[in-house]
Amino acid sequence: MAGTVVFDLDGTLADTSGDLIAAANACFQARGLDDLLDPMADALTAFHGGRAMLRLGYSRMARDTLLPPGAEEQDYPRLLDHYGRNIAVHTRLYPGVEEALRQLQADGVKLTVCTNKPEGLAETLLTELGIRHLFGGLIGADTLPVRKPDPRPYRAAVDAVGGTVAQSFLVGDTDTDRKTAAAAGVRVALVNFGPEGDAIARLGPDAVISGFAELPTLARKWLG
Repeated sequence: MAGTVVFDLDGTLADTSGDLIAAANACFQARGLDDLLDPMADALTAFHGGRAMLRLGYSRMARDTLLPPGAEEQDYPRLLDHYGRNIAVHTRLYPGVEEALRQLQADGVKLTVCTNKPEGLAETLLTELGIRHLFGGLIGADTLPVRKPDPRPYRAAVDAVGGTVAQSFLVGDTDTDRKTAAAAGVRVALVNFGPEGDAIARLGPDAVISGFAELPTLARKWLG
């Protein structure tokens, strides 16, 4: 079977929310504030990136707490620094990820990653999780001047493994992934084991995946 499967990272291959939330809370603590985000309740926001977490946390400050101008831009690199030093404390692969990736490889499918996590952090995390070697390519948020949902990172991820966009599809977990697939003109499968659960179907993906064991069969159907 020829073809390429492109994977998002956060919320798709691994539950990274705990370490992301911890990095945001470290920024709030440095300003003398309490932990403003909850690892469970705010997991969905974590998968939308560092700035989204900081904005949500700031919105929960007491009304009489003054925040210096530009706090978000000041804290964002601090968040990334803390996260980079504590990138795999709580993070875990979702069940069945490695088995599914190996089966896809056995079926002749090329595997690559397209994420809005900075490339260096994505490289580190995939290595820490023990699966970096299973992917032939990796495009991060800062690899190109643009990021998802612009289709160019997706195309670059496919090009990195010598694939063709026409014989590829995306596996993700957010509306950003759906929009990326639409812009690239490919199918998208969204996972429902993230924070949104079955509600992810509201985005109208081409398929919803309830577990990674389903992915090889879907790939045979779409790429076969």
